[in-house]
Amino acid sequence: MDIKKIYSSETLERNGDILLIEGPVTPDYLRTLTMHEGLNAFRRPIEQHEALIEIAGLPEGRMIVTVAGGVIVGYVTFHYPDEMERWSQGNMVDLIELGAIEVAKPFRSLGLGKRMIRLAFREEQLENFIVFTTEYYWHWDLEGAKMNVWDYRKMMEKLMESAGMVWFATDDPEICSHPANCLMVRVGKKVPLASVEQFDRIRFQQRFMY
Repeated sequence: MDIKKIYSSETLERNGDILLIEGPVTPDYLRTLTMHEGLNAFRRPIEQHEALIEIAGLPEGRMIVTVAGGVIVGYVTFHYPDEMERWSQGNMVDLIELGAIEVAKPFRSLGLGKRMIRLAFREEQLENFIVFTTEYYWHWDLEGAKMNVWDYRKMMEKLMESAGMVWFATDDPEICSHPANCLMVRVGKKVPLASVEQFDRIRFQQRFMY
């Protein structure tokens, strides 16, 4: 499958500083940058930096970053789903996960998440893919955002909807374990019907006996 990675960038000024929103970026470029100390939602910043470099080097991996003075202050990752999760069943070459999105707290009021996600879809480079994200409330920084779980859920839905992702039903046990969790999906306009049907079979796996 032809996996296009077309670099795009845009700039944003903040208090006299220039933020560069760009991607997909290469592993070599990421090695020249450092991580903001506030990017610690998933693991320590230095360990997360290594993870981003690894993702950027994957054939399907895409790293979108926001950089301020050589420091990564936000990022979005795209990659194939983890082999331990149900979404990897069938080894679909055209199913890709928006895996993580994180913005350092001092930069959260600038709409960087929305800007990075929109940039990832430029040049129709993801029209051959079904892109999905699984939102779990236990990953959300409710305390830092000073939001309850439902307001945070609405915020995440609006963020994903800005790139054309919509809510999809599923019987996945982890998503069904809490009503705030959700699956959001964008089906590219070049995705064949057979792939959509295969994804539907992955979304719903429960069988009922009568």
